[in-house]
Amino acid sequence: MMLRAVIGFCAPAALFAQAAPAPRSLPRVHIVATGGTIASTNYYGGEQGKIGVEQLLKAVPAIDTVAVVSGQQFANVGSSAVTPAMWLDLSRGIADTLRARPDLAGVVVTHGTDTMEETAYFLDLTVGDARPVVVTGAMRPADGVGIDGPANLMHAVRVAASPLSRGRGTMILMNDEILAARDATKSNTTRPDAFTAPVRGDLGIADPEMVRYHHAPARHPTFDVASVRTLPRVDIVYSYVGADGAGIDALVAAGAKGLVVAATGRGSIPPLQRQAVDRALQKGVIVVVGSRAGAGGVPVGEGVGRGGDARTIGTGDLNVQKARVLLMLALTRTTDAREVAAIFRSHQ
Repeated sequence: MMLRAVIGFCAPAALFAQAAPAPRSLPRVHIVATGGTIASTNYYGGEQGKIGVEQLLKAVPAIDTVAVVSGQQFANVGSSAVTPAMWLDLSRGIADTLRARPDLAGVVVTHGTDTMEETAYFLDLTVGDARPVVVTGAMRPADGVGIDGPANLMHAVRVAASPLSRGRGTMILMNDEILAARDATKSNTTRPDAFTAPVRGDLGIADPEMVRYHHAPARHPTFDVASVRTLPRVDIVYSYVGADGAGIDALVAAGAKGLVVAATGRGSIPPLQRQAVDRALQKGVIVVVGSRAGAGGVPVGEGVGRGGDARTIGTGDLNVQKARVLLMLALTRTTDAREVAAIFRSHQ
């Protein structure tokens, strides 16, 4: 397909490797560049505003004091342009690289921040290697004032290179903080400290002296996507005062196999919208109910929310965009609502 020809993982000959390798005693880290503000000037002001992986590394000359790095240009797009097909290519490419490179300590992915948490969670759920994947980016463009991209990239490499990072899955490194991919979310549109983990807190800090972890993330079963060609369509619908079922009906008609409802409070859905949920359930659509509140949870299990149907599933403390990722992957295994509920319970 044209998409994969253009943005798929490069062949080994096309990889960028630093010109002057650091001593052999240093750990090795592979960097996969996908674009985003870290790779832009003027917030993607046209093609001339894009920066490649070689330029990213040149902006951090001290990087070769902490690791021997190699680089790969997977894509160069704002993260709002990332697609589920790209997730599959990215995950499989990272898994292939880790299998082919037993010398690697870990992988760093540079990515736009707008959908960073979703890509990171997808990688956490699909890359089964014990070596870490660290996703980083920038809140300020490369030609801005007080840019944060070089520091974030440097610290992401340090985290990926650290032996302490093994077995912690995919993590996000922003503003010196290390966050579990499952728990991290973007909570501010512009500030360098935009990423938080509102329920469980950060995992650790990339201090100037060393990488420090406070606690280990909860680890969950991964999904094998080696033979998955496309991910099922799953959409998010929002609850609000006076919401009716038009949006849900339209998404089901468009082919949605699953829906995630960003409900009010702890899973309450307005009556007309609830009727549309019932219609979707009757057509075999799997419905997961979360909260628009931003923190807290909706109990995993059956009958959540007011007037709940025994076939709806709660998100637990996953936010709705993360619940969508998990539901997409769950539907590659089963379309039975009780089995999907069991998967959600196992990922709390």
